[in-house]
Amino acid sequence: MGLAWGSSDPAPNPDDGVAESRIRLILVDDDDDFREAVAAELTDLGFDVTSFADSTEMLAAASAGNIAADVIVLDWGLPSLAGIDLLPRLRREGIQLPVVFLTGRTSPSHENLAFDRGALDFVDKGRGVPILAKRLRLIVESTKRPHELAVDETLHCGRLMLKPRVSRAFWDDVDVDLTLTEFNIVRLLASNIGNHVTYRAVYDCMHHVGFIAGSGEHGYRTNVRSSIKRIRNKFRLIDPEFDTIENYPSFGYRWASPASPGA
Repeated sequence: MGLAWGSSDPAPNPDDGVAESRIRLILVDDDDDFREAVAAELTDLGFDVTSFADSTEMLAAASAGNIAADVIVLDWGLPSLAGIDLLPRLRREGIQLPVVFLTGRTSPSHENLAFDRGALDFVDKGRGVPILAKRLRLIVESTKRPHELAVDETLHCGRLMLKPRVSRAFWDDVDVDLTLTEFNIVRLLASNIGNHVTYRAVYDCMHHVGFIAGSGEHGYRTNVRSSIKRIRNKFRLIDPEFDTIENYPSFGYRWASPASPGA
């Protein structure tokens, strides 16, 4: 199964009259009226929308190779297979497109679970389609850049091996079993080996540039610390003495070079 990645022909953006690439989007929502209204508004905002009423229908179309997209938008409470369970299914099928949840279930527990499963954003339906459209454009622009690099290239960093094409990380040749978001964080740190990466840069990697969440001006740092803790724990299941991710308090983290203490 595979969904094509790439931009389509440029078309005017009704928001500002500036020519922009139309973004191909898959929308999966079981509310017929809501789905049709959102699809129509997104189309007016410069998106090419393919809509499905449930996850089974979407997976069947993908298996037949009948759809292509740049980003997927899921409702949480889908029939037959909930959106939160559809996301890991897509990853197992090799579909690495960015996924955004558009849902009325906006509790912190739902949001945390979505990010843990690899979603790049979690948008309340009450925010409105124009806000969703802006976030989707930012996500597609930011997440397409790594795929334009040499995705076939395997990155070696000491005992770490990264395989960008399949978003897998290996420590001493053992799969660390990272989520897509966790892989992106490790890739960011390892690509800047020996140099500290700010909390903000790590957070942007988790979501997209300019995304804001958490309480207070620097509330996002709590989310970054939680993600780093989960990543460290996964490495320590393989290597109990793993301490390669170093913290610079109030600034960020770095992947220690072999010559650094604690590397």
